[in-house]
Amino acid sequence: MTDPVFFAPSRRYTAAEVANLTGSVLVDSGHSEVSISALAPAHEGGANALVFVDGKRNSGLMPSLRAAAVLCPAEFASKAPAGVAVLTHPRPQQAFALIGRLLFPAAATPGPMTGETGVSPHAHIDPTAHVEAGAIIEAGVVIGPGASIGSGTVIAPNAVIGQSCQIGRDGYVGPGVSIQYALIGNRVIIHGGARIGQDGFGFVGGAKGPERVPQIGRVVIQDDVEIGSNTTVDRGAMSDTIIGQGTKIDNLVQIAHNVRIGRNCIIAGLSGISGSVVVGDNVTMGGGVGLADHLTIGSGAKLAARSGFMSNVPAGEIWGGYPAQPMAEAMREIAMLRTMARARKQGNGNG
Repeated sequence: MTDPVFFAPSRRYTAAEVANLTGSVLVDSGHSEVSISALAPAHEGGANALVFVDGKRNSGLMPSLRAAAVLCPAEFASKAPAGVAVLTHPRPQQAFALIGRLLFPAAATPGPMTGETGVSPHAHIDPTAHVEAGAIIEAGVVIGPGASIGSGTVIAPNAVIGQSCQIGRDGYVGPGVSIQYALIGNRVIIHGGARIGQDGFGFVGGAKGPERVPQIGRVVIQDDVEIGSNTTVDRGAMSDTIIGQGTKIDNLVQIAHNVRIGRNCIIAGLSGISGSVVVGDNVTMGGGVGLADHLTIGSGAKLAARSGFMSNVPAGEIWGGYPAQPMAEAMREIAMLRTMARARKQGNGNG
């Protein structure tokens, strides 16, 4: 049995085409016709492979490259071996990603898992639901009354779309996803196992223990959002849970009720956002970040991985630690603790 090839290149590109598409500079025009049909990390390379090298600490990879072409900063160009087409770009990784999307479009945007086109006869679609022409509904999908699915959107096997939910065009809903009480924009990707619109964790103390507070809000997901596998987004209690345009959310993230996330944010895996948190635009959260309820995170803030937040974060600041504080303060405290520990060790005669 031969190894399966899951991602085949769409076609070959020449080094000259890569330069034109990415705005790179091809250092030697004699390499214009060098053929590229693969991507690889710089330390591996390979025949017909495009690689990228970025950052001063990686410049040492240049002399030993084995690749058809390399994207790199202009100051690295002279270090490449003879025969490798050198394409200089101020942001090599960004240019590399662009070519990757062209070479392997199926890896950039998920498609049907079963190869079906149109509506599978093994899907259950309520007669009052509206599925636009060009949508793909795979086997085992359930679409409830009054729901709407836009053209070009793929609903993968065994996904469940609840009553009156609206999903825009050219999106993707992965296998086993459940969506309820949600309005979803265009080009939204929701990976397998995600849960959208379940009730938020709302309880109030009662004579016999916690009593449920009805959750009557919605989830609103704007255009170009991506949500990772097994991530959960609770619907609002009385107002909506909102995820802003262009935001990218990793796997295994919890977003509680009434959370409002701005545009173009990046939220890494295992992060947890408690109820009624407001996150500005262009915020970056490292993996495992935890946010207490009712906080405000200012636009452009960066939150370090594994940090716990119990205070608001001003716009543009970098915070980290547990409990989180401005990163400069956190680093000073760590340095002070190290100094104290070394002094104590030396005082005990163990230095």
